[in-house]
Amino acid sequence: MQTSSTPSANKPPASDGHGATTPYGRDFLEAVPKTDLHLHLDGSLRLETLIELARGRGIKLPSETPEGLLELVFKESYRDLPDYLHGFAYTSPVLCDEEALERVAYELAVDNLAEGVRYIEVRFAPQLHVREGFEVAQVLTAVDKGLDRARREHEASPAVRERGEPPFRYGIITCAMRLFTAGFAPYYEQLLGALGQWPSKEVYGIASMSLARSVIEARDDLGLPVVAFDLAGAEAGNPPSDHVDAFTFAHRNFLKKTVHAGEAYGPESIFQAITLLNADRIGHGTRLFDAAGVKAEAPERYVRQLSEYIADRRITIEVCVTSNMQTMPHLRRVEDHPLGRMLRDRLSVTVCTDNRLVSRTTVTDELAKATDAFDIPPQELRNVVIHGFKRSFFAGGYREKRAYVRQVIDYYDQVAAEHGVAPQAPSRGQELGPASAESPSS
Repeated sequence: MQTSSTPSANKPPASDGHGATTPYGRDFLEAVPKTDLHLHLDGSLRLETLIELARGRGIKLPSETPEGLLELVFKESYRDLPDYLHGFAYTSPVLCDEEALERVAYELAVDNLAEGVRYIEVRFAPQLHVREGFEVAQVLTAVDKGLDRARREHEASPAVRERGEPPFRYGIITCAMRLFTAGFAPYYEQLLGALGQWPSKEVYGIASMSLARSVIEARDDLGLPVVAFDLAGAEAGNPPSDHVDAFTFAHRNFLKKTVHAGEAYGPESIFQAITLLNADRIGHGTRLFDAAGVKAEAPERYVRQLSEYIADRRITIEVCVTSNMQTMPHLRRVEDHPLGRMLRDRLSVTVCTDNRLVSRTTVTDELAKATDAFDIPPQELRNVVIHGFKRSFFAGGYREKRAYVRQVIDYYDQVAAEHGVAPQAPSRGQELGPASAESPSS
């Protein structure tokens, strides 16, 4: 990874400099097959591409150089969540047509492949990119074209055809918004204009239901790899209950669910995501153990029972360490992040980037920080990495997924042997860790 302040053409800017010196060696972490299950398309552009797309579409940026944007927008640290989200005011508007979406999706896949990531689930809110004559299905198709082009190129490479590396696979996750204003995008402006007398929360629910119907139709009629439905946006004050109908519709149509929860609100938000929206995975979940934020009686017991339920049901938490540290001032060190406790309590976790540009990070960076801060022995690291593949919302059939995971496990072990990282047999009590990597289905 480039260490200067200006990103290369193929990689995001340098990480935020929390000093991760992984005990495994960066070469090993880059070489092993990895996943990114929490990856926002509009937060992961190349800077040069953002500048070029903005210039071609008449969108004004605070600076037209990578150095200037890194100083003014995509910083090493942020004051708070609103400051962190400010960059999306520039990235999202440039993704307004097929060419831009296809290009950014393609480059994102290529950048992931360059650091050994072999499976990604790219998420975004299609309604942010809808324009007149450019509807949800066309938005999804453009993103799929870019990802599929990278897949086909990698699959034809000697690494796959001759050396047996796992091929690249991907899925698309579509995000409904907890709330929106007319300024978010033309689609929302038109919807709010047409339903101006309606309670805003009902309008949010209508938008979510419309999206759910559109993406399921795109999956079933067009064969697009839409693998899950998500709920994103301002968490506090915008409960999941506004979107129950949309998630129930997704559930009844066999579309998996992941929900941003426990990022800007406490454990009760995670509980609602699971019980009201049937969440299969939780995005972030950083405040899972925050008993002080619980309004229910016996907060400590509530948190304990919730975390035990999540562990027992293997509801996977998509952990984004760098992003959380940039938006939560109380996380001063990586060691303060609840990932350590999640691992100790044997929760199902996977390590993700959230936003490669906005957080200036990569999957390798995230693994380096985690292994530097927490005691993660080789067997547990193997389990966590492989678990990302197992708990993915794989677009193919179950038998195909099992075969793919088996190939990934075998390749991981090959890389580990080449780097002298031999997984140790789990000690007593560790057999029920994040996932046993011995079986493709565990």
